[in-house]
Amino acid sequence: MFKNNFLESLTKVHYSVPLIFWIPVIGYFIYKAYAKGEMSVGDIALYYFAGLAFWTLAEYVLHRWIFHYEPTSNWGKRIHFIFHGVHHDYPKDRLRLVMPLSASIPLAAIIYFIFSLFLPEFILASFFAGFLLGYLIYDECHYAMHHANFKSGLFKKIKDHHMLHHYSDPEHGFGVSSAIWDVIFNSGFKKKKKSTSLPPYQRRSPRKSSAKGG
Repeated sequence: MFKNNFLESLTKVHYSVPLIFWIPVIGYFIYKAYAKGEMSVGDIALYYFAGLAFWTLAEYVLHRWIFHYEPTSNWGKRIHFIFHGVHHDYPKDRLRLVMPLSASIPLAAIIYFIFSLFLPEFILASFFAGFLLGYLIYDECHYAMHHANFKSGLFKKIKDHHMLHHYSDPEHGFGVSSAIWDVIFNSGFKKKKKSTSLPPYQRRSPRKSSAKGG
């Protein structure tokens, strides 16, 4: 994406990097919530899972209305391609499936600041920890959707949902770690009669489209 080798290196990351970096951060915020002594363990867990649930909505909103926004200016198209279009053009690129720390750390700082404007301090730490866990699950699930071979069960359904978004209909199926918001906002795929043929992602390569994102 970049001629500059340093900038290019910032866009690539191994899937283990988010785990190594963010798990201790999540642990810190859980400890911070507990150490304040202002909430019971039950209340901490409640806001933690509330943050986790809120992530699923944030994931959907970001994917549908930010990543899939189609700019008209050349610089807008370039930025869109860097952030998401490249993933639709090269969905199997192992080093561009999870978010690099060069992007996730600044974004996390901005989101934490926004949360701090609306949430009391005694709630903020546990809620943000849950939100970060949701992001981490999303990142690792996204990698698995593209490279793990699920034979059956929930993860196969989630993978098939995301692969339809990539290889069949990029205007639907914006949920990655969960399809619940596609159901709520009626942006899921229309049901078709069951077929014995291979799913689309096993039949052909994705169409090139630097103006689209997944």
